[in-house]
Amino acid sequence: MEKASTSGSSPSPERADRGETWVVVQSILFVLVATSPFTGVYWPDAVAGTLAIAGFVVLGAGLMLLALGAVALGRSMTPFPRPSDRGRLVQTGVYGAVRHPVYGAVLLICVGASLIESPLGLVPTAMLVGLFDLKARFEERLMGERYPAYARYRARTPWRFLPGLY
Repeated sequence: MEKASTSGSSPSPERADRGETWVVVQSILFVLVATSPFTGVYWPDAVAGTLAIAGFVVLGAGLMLLALGAVALGRSMTPFPRPSDRGRLVQTGVYGAVRHPVYGAVLLICVGASLIESPLGLVPTAMLVGLFDLKARFEERLMGERYPAYARYRARTPWRFLPGLY
């Protein structure tokens, strides 16, 4: 049995392998999306109203998808790619349509917020797409190791984030 660090300066092996780096990077990108309106770069007036309406629709869809994903996961929800010890494989509800609806929801929320406020928010949002793609691939490998039924679930649920899109 490994001895946990007592110095407080180094994380224990159990903590270090949950995937904290993924969460830190995605948090930085969230902050960049949220602060993009403070740069003073906005959509041109000619399209700002139309984009704001579209943005609120996309944002609302993202919030709805986030709520459905969070409710379906329940206690299994974690920001880390490593499945929680108390987790279970969820294959029904919104998870019957996509494997990572919470990631898709966050992307919709970021796109919606960027359409409402500032085109600069689309830059970290695009980076989130890449990050979530890599994180989901890593998470799926871990899910396959933990849950024998994951390979069958993945085969019958081809969409990763949003049904019909990706």
